[in-house]
Amino acid sequence: MLDIIGAPIGLYATNCYIITDTVTGLSAAVDCAVFNTDCERLLRRACVEKLEYILLTHGHFDHICGVKDLKEKYGGKICISEADAACLSDEYKSLNARMGFAEQGLTKADILLHDGDIITLGETKINVLATPGHTAGSVCFVTGNEIFSGDTLFRLSVGRTDLPGGNGRNLMNSLKKIAEITGERRVYPGHGGSTLLSFEKENNSFMR
Repeated sequence: MLDIIGAPIGLYATNCYIITDTVTGLSAAVDCAVFNTDCERLLRRACVEKLEYILLTHGHFDHICGVKDLKEKYGGKICISEADAACLSDEYKSLNARMGFAEQGLTKADILLHDGDIITLGETKINVLATPGHTAGSVCFVTGNEIFSGDTLFRLSVGRTDLPGGNGRNLMNSLKKIAEITGERRVYPGHGGSTLLSFEKENNSFMR
């Protein structure tokens, strides 16, 4: 079971989540737009002194610019899909050189993620679901009760596919994979408020 604290960080209001396994107290961050006072405030609220992982839903600049500084201060193995890993060290691939709002600390992945991988955070098993479409390497992190969907799925909407690496057909296939997940899950997207998977299945036109 997870405790989850999240807040929008940076110019693009990207949600950063601090997730903590309630049994062991081990924590991870999901995405980090920029490492600033808002991000540090979030970590203090979660009573985090050290991270086990920094989990990245994809490689766009507004989800990774703060990763290097976050790791330097709080530790944590950087986890990103193999398809998007180059974004960590290349501002053109992350689109920060073209659209960025903050200095990107260049770094590299510690763990390359693939579809079906399982990340263990204390007693919590986090399943990696490859959901390409918004980027070639977009992933969702799925637990027994939550889906961290990045920019693949939003409340009543989905991520854009008109940027380099985007593909509308792939996104539709990824949404079908998400729709096949059984049981109720709360969806925590990369931008905007959380939602329920059942609500999106019934009301999000992109999932029907």
